[in-house]
Amino acid sequence: MNVNKGFINLLSLCDCWHFRMSLSLIMVTYRYGKYDKAKNFAIETGANRELVVDFSISQPKYIVLSDGSIREMPWRGAGVAIPMFSIRSEADMGVGEFLDLKLLVDWAVLSGFHLVQLLPINDTSVHGMWWDSYPYSSLSVFALHPLYLRVQALSENISDDIMQEIQRARKQLEGKDVDYDATMAAKLSIAKKIYSQEKETIFSSIAYQNYFSENQDWLRPYAAFCFLRDFFETSDHSQWGRFSLFSKDKLEKLVSKDSLHYDIICFHYYIQFHLHMQLSEASEYARKKGIVLKGDLPIGVDRNSVDTWVDPNLFRMNTSTGAPPDYFDKNGQNWGFPTYNWEEMSKDNYAWWRARLTQMAKYFTAYRIDHILGFFRIWELPDHAMTGLCGKFRPSIPLSQEELEKEGLWDFNRLSRPYIRQQMLQEKFGASWTIIASNFLNEYQKDQYEFKEDCNTEKKIASKLKSFLEKSILLESEEELRRNLFRLLQNIVLIRDPEDPRKFYPRFNLEDTSSFNDLDEHSKNVLKRLYYDYYFQRQETMWRQNALKTLPVLLNSSDMLACGEDLGFIPSCVHPVMQELGLIGLRIQRMPNEPGQEFGIPSQYSYMTVCAPSCHDCSTLRAWWEEDGDRRRRFFETVVGSDSLPPDACTPEIAHFILRQHVESPSMWAIFPLQDLLALKEEYTTRPAVEETINDPTNPKHYWRFRVHVTIESLLKDTELISVIKGLVHGSGRSCPPSQYDESLLEKSNVVSLKQQVANAKEESPIATQHNIVPNKEAVTVQ
Repeated sequence: MNVNKGFINLLSLCDCWHFRMSLSLIMVTYRYGKYDKAKNFAIETGANRELVVDFSISQPKYIVLSDGSIREMPWRGAGVAIPMFSIRSEADMGVGEFLDLKLLVDWAVLSGFHLVQLLPINDTSVHGMWWDSYPYSSLSVFALHPLYLRVQALSENISDDIMQEIQRARKQLEGKDVDYDATMAAKLSIAKKIYSQEKETIFSSIAYQNYFSENQDWLRPYAAFCFLRDFFETSDHSQWGRFSLFSKDKLEKLVSKDSLHYDIICFHYYIQFHLHMQLSEASEYARKKGIVLKGDLPIGVDRNSVDTWVDPNLFRMNTSTGAPPDYFDKNGQNWGFPTYNWEEMSKDNYAWWRARLTQMAKYFTAYRIDHILGFFRIWELPDHAMTGLCGKFRPSIPLSQEELEKEGLWDFNRLSRPYIRQQMLQEKFGASWTIIASNFLNEYQKDQYEFKEDCNTEKKIASKLKSFLEKSILLESEEELRRNLFRLLQNIVLIRDPEDPRKFYPRFNLEDTSSFNDLDEHSKNVLKRLYYDYYFQRQETMWRQNALKTLPVLLNSSDMLACGEDLGFIPSCVHPVMQELGLIGLRIQRMPNEPGQEFGIPSQYSYMTVCAPSCHDCSTLRAWWEEDGDRRRRFFETVVGSDSLPPDACTPEIAHFILRQHVESPSMWAIFPLQDLLALKEEYTTRPAVEETINDPTNPKHYWRFRVHVTIESLLKDTELISVIKGLVHGSGRSCPPSQYDESLLEKSNVVSLKQQVANAKEESPIATQHNIVPNKEAVTVQ
């Protein structure tokens, strides 16, 4: 622009500027914009820029040479999340299959998305029943799940009778939800028949030989484990006699060509090879279409897994992993996985973790680190616990007996043993209290009770209660009695360390116990102060150092983009470390991280986040809307900004409002469960909302079986829904593909480009730059 004799000529960019003029003053407010090669126009972010020219001064004192570069919002993407098993297609057999991902990728492209996110896809075949539907309980962290195999793609020459069997199975399994047992049985039965016809051709192929050569380190132990599991009819390898302890010599004999069981072993090789080929085909298809395929890295493995059999020294097998009480469960969570022996893992620079990430990177461009808090510290429970309440953090600095004694606390038995009095028994069990007391408790002092030896843990209580009720005439339900007995057992203030009786840990929410409330005021005050110190202060440096040892190993093991699931009870060191390492966090609107907020505000999320209205661990948008009328009204008032009564159901208009909040947020990624996207159209809301929930974290035996009630092929034909979703994505500025910034951004070998952008985002925020103003020494024209 040029200024001459009090007149100003502006090259306008759409309506990005406005000006006010008086006789002696011109004020221009403006923002920069730009066109890309495809003629898409974008306006810069941040506040308006201002230029004031005062002509009352004969010679302006300052002129603007430059007011900074165009302020661009860093690239932002959008995606869809759905468990692999939940996908429905016209070709699948009872469950979503790896090759269905190609259709989902097509739908994602049409809808303007850049990413498809899955739950874990590793083999979980531990129990041989529907309990194995839990995708986070890995039988092997390397093997893929046979559930996702497309059997009709195993060969180009499947006989007519087998094809008829496939068609019959498909019709029988075409239910509303996944029938896990029947689907697994049908697929493996059919696969064995095709295997008997095709195995020689497959095993002599170059593709198989290369695959076996690259994967034999984990593949051979996995196949041997599967054989032994089926032979002994249990995955509990402690029950396998001489095979209980793994050795390379025993493995060599089992998998050798001279073994009587060699053909069975090879069947597991065959299944894994085809799973690899089918997932690789879908993965490559996604990359060619410019879609990021995002996987999920579970925090734990099943205690009866290939990994604990082969490398038991890497795990603390007498412990269990979980989470302290939080939004999901006031009793905490017990996932049942053994905790990690990080000290042992560090001896080879975490080779087991590095191998896991290398394997994942064969298929995925990005991944979610499940429960990233576990890399700072884990909630560790004894293996005899069933709930997640009475645990401790590992690592952590305990309260020593000397420390407690200095504070005037002496009666450690009183503080660490279950506090049980007659009045409590009467309140919990009513007239049945004497029967309960005589069967489960001893009165060791007057009006002071303790649990008998055969029921002094949660697992022992549950076991004894079953046999007790078979002979009892009590009217109370087993669940109610178990809950009340557990509460008695959990009525403690301090947890004594089983490995060092002179160390103690404050029980979570100890102020909620009658054991605490019956103490003297001095003891209460001391314990409250020590509790706060343990949970919120004394561990922070240790936990930070712990994460900075382990997480960089994960991040440097592959070029995948890493996102961390940082929900729950979050130490203050977590977010600074994630920012330092360039890790992207997770934001769920109804579970805000900000203190004092009932609902997150997507417009205030930081760039280094993934935002979503819901996730697999909570109810869907529609189900949540129907769950709690009071909370729904508060949301309608504070977030929607309406004083009116909200509708009882989540209408497409409400879904559109909430989804728009998220796509317009500054978060790098807005990723939506497919169920929440289907809520945009009334046609897809006929199924009861509660049936769309993927997981119930409060139930450790939840059946993971949700299937979308519409096929991907149908969604591909629904141009109306596609148009609505694409409008949301485009309207938010998330429509431009990453290739606009780097043509190879989504190529697997060049994901470092996206990772570099993340690194840059750690240092920079999309905020306005300062004007560059210089003295006007020579009354020159603005350039």
